[in-house]
Amino acid sequence: MSSQFHIAIDGPVAAGKGTVSRLVAERLGFVYIDTGAMYRMTALLAKQNDVPFSDEDKVTDLVKGAQMDLRAPLEESEKDGRLATVLLNGQDVSWQIRTEEISSGASQVAALAKVRHELVAKQQEIAVGKNVVMEGRDITYRVLPNAQLKIYLSASDIVRAKRRHMQLLTKGTDVAFDEVYKELIQRDDRDTNRDVDPLQIVPDAWVIDTSDLTIEQAVEIIVGRVGAMLEAA
Repeated sequence: MSSQFHIAIDGPVAAGKGTVSRLVAERLGFVYIDTGAMYRMTALLAKQNDVPFSDEDKVTDLVKGAQMDLRAPLEESEKDGRLATVLLNGQDVSWQIRTEEISSGASQVAALAKVRHELVAKQQEIAVGKNVVMEGRDITYRVLPNAQLKIYLSASDIVRAKRRHMQLLTKGTDVAFDEVYKELIQRDDRDTNRDVDPLQIVPDAWVIDTSDLTIEQAVEIIVGRVGAMLEAA
């Protein structure tokens, strides 16, 4: 393609955004960018430096001084189920950022305006001149407002909680379903009601409910839509 094609995907936690986005990117030969990992890296930075998730200035300073990289899993040792290899200041933190504590922290630092400003700039820079599939919470209207295809990927609360619970059990985290469900609802509330860049469905977004779809079905639907768009261009 002679010009960049951007696919922006928003949606709540455990809607399948990460897996679907990565597979769509693979099928199309696009770059996959998980912006949520950048907020998780921010939360990990705060934890490592004993900075409260709510301390906007200190957390922002940590982000400014950090090197954040995302790439496809290349080494054999990285092919362990991760969607992307996440590097924070040169260190592989792909699994360190996937704990419940960091997940909760990511949602909290994401509510900080200065932090979001820094990370949005980094995300926009990554996408310049590339064909990308970028997923997160504010991609369709803040990070890539001019994306050719905007998608809001979701599923019912119960389905998302079951998926999240299974993810945690698979990773060896023994946690009760009720606890996972409660945290998911709390995170949804934080993401949709925060003052800065709340999770929302933009008017021109294509809403896909994955409650009754397999991962492959969701991928096929999106890849088919992109193919039709490219043919019509």
